[in-house]
Amino acid sequence: MASLIPRNGLRGNAARSWRERLPHLGLTGWLGFCIIAFWALAAVFGPLLLSSSGAAGGAEVFAPISAAHWLGTDYLGRDMLARVIEGARYTVGVAFVATLLASGTGTLLALLAAASGRWIDAVLSRGLDTLTAIPSKMFALLMVAGFGSSVTMLIVTAAIIYVPGAYRIARSLAVNVNALDYVTVARTRGEGTLYVMLREILPNIAGPILADLGLRFVYVVLLLAGLSFLGLGVQPPAADWGSLVRENIGALADGGAAVIAPSLAIASVTIAVNLVIDSLQGAVGPRG
Repeated sequence: MASLIPRNGLRGNAARSWRERLPHLGLTGWLGFCIIAFWALAAVFGPLLLSSSGAAGGAEVFAPISAAHWLGTDYLGRDMLARVIEGARYTVGVAFVATLLASGTGTLLALLAAASGRWIDAVLSRGLDTLTAIPSKMFALLMVAGFGSSVTMLIVTAAIIYVPGAYRIARSLAVNVNALDYVTVARTRGEGTLYVMLREILPNIAGPILADLGLRFVYVVLLLAGLSFLGLGVQPPAADWGSLVRENIGALADGGAAVIAPSLAIASVTIAVNLVIDSLQGAVGPRG
């Protein structure tokens, strides 16, 4: 009986290798991918490659762009290029981990809600709705005020804030797939809930989930940058891009590179991720 019911070609599309998908990104998609790869490499290897000679300061405060300081210096005379690359470790790294936790948790809960009975769906949905009712920045401020602003707490806070949104998106997709014939056939064969979740539903919603993950990464970057700008994010001597903007706000009146450089870094990441998302919607989505 199972052979008579088509699987809509979705699973085959979901299992397609990335080598077949990536050429469909297009020019703007590849541009965004290269920018993301640059910042990812900078976050991992940048601090190891840069000289530490300007880390302690001593140069002219808010010095302009020059051959010695490609992005000028900050309010203590430290090299801004080194500071921005060091800040990528916290901005990109913390946001990436928090996004994976948020999207992964939300997706797993959504799969469980769609594949299980109504009462599990109702409990999960109503429980996460309570988090949605709390403004994200207010929740973040409460968490930081209560537990401090360590990197671990920032990751946990951002993940909790964006789990409900990831859950809602994944659940709306999973419920539709759960009603298709091949899922009914799998249940008739005696497959368990875990099998249905991971083998029947998840591969067929992977494309939209990846697009939502990228968009959620942008939200997390902006949230963490906003907290750092308020002095509640990554604490000195460590710095992310939001705290670099706050520290060097004195250079804003003269248009100094010390405040413009981290702002452009935040903008470049958010724009690059959106470029990739726009390309992936066509490249990873289901095809007929």
